[in-house]
Amino acid sequence: MFSKRNWKNFLLNEAVEDRTIFTYIQGLQEFVNNFKPRTMTEKRRLTLASQQLKEIKRHARRMQNEVQMLQEKLNILEESLNENEER
Repeated sequence: MFSKRNWKNFLLNEAVEDRTIFTYIQGLQEFVNNFKPRTMTEKRRLTLASQQLKEIKRHARRMQNEVQMLQEKLNILEESLNENEER
């Protein structure tokens, strides 16, 4: 049986290699969605935080697409460089 400490360590270290920016965004979204505001100020702040997380997610997707495109271009350039060196 897991003790409370072991369980916490397991959850914190689970899939450390698979963490991406989207994992962190999802964790923050879950926190914001599960947080129950007690005042109107807290409610407004949570609404703002939720909107900002959506923007962050959109920008992260754009950056990921850009990185993927640049990696493909780099691969093409490396292939052409290797072809030129072989001649």
